[in-house]
Amino acid sequence: MSGFLILILVFGAIWLLFVLPARRRRTSHAAMQDSVATGDDVITAGGIHGTVRELVDDLVHVEIAPGVVVQVDRRAIAAVAREVEIEVEPDHGESGEPS
Repeated sequence: MSGFLILILVFGAIWLLFVLPARRRRTSHAAMQDSVATGDDVITAGGIHGTVRELVDDLVHVEIAPGVVVQVDRRAIAAVAREVEIEVEPDHGESGEPS
């Protein structure tokens, strides 16, 4: 009986550590793909960066260069590119005090 309980605990731990987080990632990724809008900067699964110009059902028209528009499936959108703000610390010189 105790062997069966240990087996159930091991399967429960595997489910909590692997299956549940993967399901959450899959759900959030699908939500991101559904929320893509015109004007978003996106990255495709193939690594192509571009700007969404038009959405037609499951097709996304992505401009990858001026005047060059490609059609990709909505599921091929890997990420929506966001600009990251980098906070720069002011230079205090050698004395450590502001100049």
